[in-house]
Amino acid sequence: MTVRTTRKTFDPYIIIKSRDLIKLLSRSVPAPQAIKILGDDMQCDVIKIGGLVRNKERFVKRRQRLLGPNGSTLKALELLSNCYILVQGNTVCVMGSWKGLKTARRVVEDCLHNVHPIYHIKALMIKRELAADPQLASENWERFLPTFKKRNVKRKVDRGAIAKSKAKDYTPFPPPQLPSKVDLALESGEYFLSKEAKEQRKAELKATKQQAGVQASAQRRAEAFVAPKEEARRASETHGGAVSGQEVDAMAAGLKKRAAEKAAKTGRLSREEVGRFMEEPEQAPRKKAKRSTQ
Repeated sequence: MTVRTTRKTFDPYIIIKSRDLIKLLSRSVPAPQAIKILGDDMQCDVIKIGGLVRNKERFVKRRQRLLGPNGSTLKALELLSNCYILVQGNTVCVMGSWKGLKTARRVVEDCLHNVHPIYHIKALMIKRELAADPQLASENWERFLPTFKKRNVKRKVDRGAIAKSKAKDYTPFPPPQLPSKVDLALESGEYFLSKEAKEQRKAELKATKQQAGVQASAQRRAEAFVAPKEEARRASETHGGAVSGQEVDAMAAGLKKRAAEKAAKTGRLSREEVGRFMEEPEQAPRKKAKRSTQ
C-alpha cells in the first residue's frame, strides 16, 4: 500500500498522517475512528506490549487486567485521558492528544509491569478535581495524590526442605548418568543374541509371568473355601465338660432361690419359712398338705 500526493495537496504532513491511518487500520481499528487521525488535533501511538512479559499466561492475565470486567477499566481510562484505546493482540493503539498519549502509555506499561490500573485511575480522578479549582492550579499536587506502598506477603517456609538441602553434602560433580537400554542389553548379554533367541526368551518370560498369574488367581479362589477360625469356648459351655464344685453350688443356690420365691408367691410358704429356707440351703423345709377328712 502506497501513499502519494497530488497537485492539490497543500499540507506535506498529511503523508505522515496517512501512514498512521494505514497503521491503525492494520491494527483492527474501525475505519470511522481511524479516519479521525487525519485531523490536526489528533495523534496516535501504537504501544508494543508483547515483549514486556515473558510468561504467556502472565501476559494474558495482565492484559485482561488492563481491560477490566466487561471493559470497565479501559472505559475509565478513556474518559480520564480523553483518548481512544484499543487492545489488540500484542499491541495497544491509542488516539488522542499528546498529553493523553503520554498518560495512556504510562498506565499500559505499568499494568504489564504488575501495577494495577486502578491506582492510576484514582490519581487521574484526583488530578481532574484539582484542575477544576483555580486556586490550586499553580500549586504542587503531590500532597493530594495517594501513595501506594508495595506489600511483600511473607510465604510459608518449609523448614524440613531447607534442613534436608543443608544436610546434603555439596559435590561439584554431576550425578552419574543412568544406563540406556543398549547398556542394559550389553550387561545382560541379550545384545549378542540372534533374533530367534530373543523371541524365544521373550516367550519364556511371558509364559513364566502367565504361570505366576494363574497360581495367584487359583490361590485367591481357594481362600474362599477356607473355614474361619472359631473362638475357644469354656469347658462348662461344651457338652460333657467338667464342672467345678463352686459352679455347682452357685447353680443350686439359684434354683432354690427361684423355687422359694415362686412358693411364696403362690402362698405355699410363709415369709419366715422362706427366710429360713434361704439361710439353710441343705435342709429345705417342706410343707405337708393337710387333707381334710370331712
